[in-house]
Amino acid sequence: MTDSWLEELSRDDCLALLRSSRVGRIALVVDEFPVVLPVNYRLVETSGRTWIALRTRPGNIIERAPVHAAFEIDGIDPAHQQGWSVLVRGTLHHVDPDAAEFRERFDPEPWLVEERDAWLVVDPFAITGRRLHPAEPEWAFHVRAYL
Repeated sequence: MTDSWLEELSRDDCLALLRSSRVGRIALVVDEFPVVLPVNYRLVETSGRTWIALRTRPGNIIERAPVHAAFEIDGIDPAHQQGWSVLVRGTLHHVDPDAAEFRERFDPEPWLVEERDAWLVVDPFAITGRRLHPAEPEWAFHVRAYL
């Protein structure tokens, strides 16, 4: 078999994968320890800018988080030992949902809507990704011998 190999994804590939999902993980450091939580999100692209928008409950760990954050999504296929991941590193900002057209463009439509009144965005300074390609079997004989 040939070995598995990693492909670095382009920014465009990463953005396409971010557009394709609504659930990711936000990573924060709280009280000197890392915390990773699943969240609903929306990728927002306007005027050459990109954000990851999310909503949470006021006063919870995400809303009280420090300014630096990471956001991650992935797709894993254990049966074929392949997958991909996208990592967004940036700064977390509170936003006012009452700004013009903000709600319709930024609302991540969380699965748990009640009390999700704290609106935040991750303003990325880096968007990176990788894809793991599976090992390919090497035939010990020529396939045409059986055709």
